[in-house]
Amino acid sequence: MKLIKAQYDIRGPVPQDVIHPVVFERPQLGAGEVLLEVLAAPINPSDVLTLTGDYGMLPPLPAVGGNEGVGRVIELGPDVRHPAIGQVVLLPVGSGTWTTHMVAEAKALIPLPNDVDPKQLAMITVNPPTASLLLTDFVDLHAGDWVIQNAANSGVGSYLIQLAKVRGFRTINVVRRESAVEGVRQQGGDVVLVDGPDLRKRVRDLIGKGEVRLGIDAVAGAATDRLASCLAPGATLVNYGRMSGEPCQLSSMALIFNQIRLTGFWLAHWFRTTSQPEQMALFSDLTRLMSSGTLHAPIHATYGIEDIQAAVAAAAQGERHGKILIVPHGGA
Repeated sequence: MKLIKAQYDIRGPVPQDVIHPVVFERPQLGAGEVLLEVLAAPINPSDVLTLTGDYGMLPPLPAVGGNEGVGRVIELGPDVRHPAIGQVVLLPVGSGTWTTHMVAEAKALIPLPNDVDPKQLAMITVNPPTASLLLTDFVDLHAGDWVIQNAANSGVGSYLIQLAKVRGFRTINVVRRESAVEGVRQQGGDVVLVDGPDLRKRVRDLIGKGEVRLGIDAVAGAATDRLASCLAPGATLVNYGRMSGEPCQLSSMALIFNQIRLTGFWLAHWFRTTSQPEQMALFSDLTRLMSSGTLHAPIHATYGIEDIQAAVAAAAQGERHGKILIVPHGGA
């Protein structure tokens, strides 16, 4: 059995240049540990920023890439009875998931349904809870309410559209290129628009007297202010990313005269400050929706560990219509 991990020893501006496949020996298990065969692990924007050194939390070097994924238990350490061999489990957050195999503490593993597509389950740790919490933790929304988001063709954007449908909310979805519009419509977006200086007028023309009390921004820069211009007075605008590479911009009109509240969201902080029962409740709900087929994400391409540099390069590019996944054994 050949064990390979995607390791980086430095960080640099070209993310695919700093990571490479490394063969390693089968580890010996200690008390309370299990050996996992990794089934699938996605490449998220935060993973790419971690490789370039631009993310808010960086692991010590050398490190193995990947922050989420799913695996199957293939060996139990001393005194371990659960989870059973063959059980599919959620990999611990931030554990270096771009690898064929990994060791984990048995007590840290969350069992998942064995009969659900592991490629979909692999994406449950980061984007779905982000989308869910953005919809619930900032504004008390009710059925029929409008929400506006940019980067609507992103992983979070796709899940947010689906979760909004489940909860009865209507979505205004902003993208940065015309070629992304149809894909977002197919995901169920109620309104899909290409960003631009006249965004407010086009939103008003489409929703009439409807009020938008929640805006969700992943782009930052001038895009933040364009979203703010679409919001009702006193609304909340939540920023969770900076795809533009620029800081958020908010005009005096939005901030002072319209009393728009700009705040931030970081999932890592939520994990650190939220009790395990609350976390489990959210993941239970998301797993249920994923198991029923209600919640899913498009997949652009899959790669093996040996092709990690090509995979990271693909993930760092635009013009994709889905997530890039690492599938170490090819048959997940």
